[in-house]
Amino acid sequence: MDFKLDRTAFSKQSHQDEDSSKTFRHLCYKERLEVAFYLNSVAFNFDRNNPPKMDKTYFTKRARN
Repeated sequence: MDFKLDRTAFSKQSHQDEDSSKTFRHLCYKERLEVAFYLNSVAFNFDRNNPPKMDKTYFTKRARN
């Protein structure tokens, strides 16, 4: 799926107005996740077909006492 951001579809609104907005409610959860992944790829400037890998050396695993 290829997405394009329609900047005319959004406007400033209050939190109360946002709650009643039905922008993405017609999409199933998988489609919402795809849209979110696309927006993250745009925000963090990475290729959707080749996302960055998590640095697993940063985290450690240990048993609780």
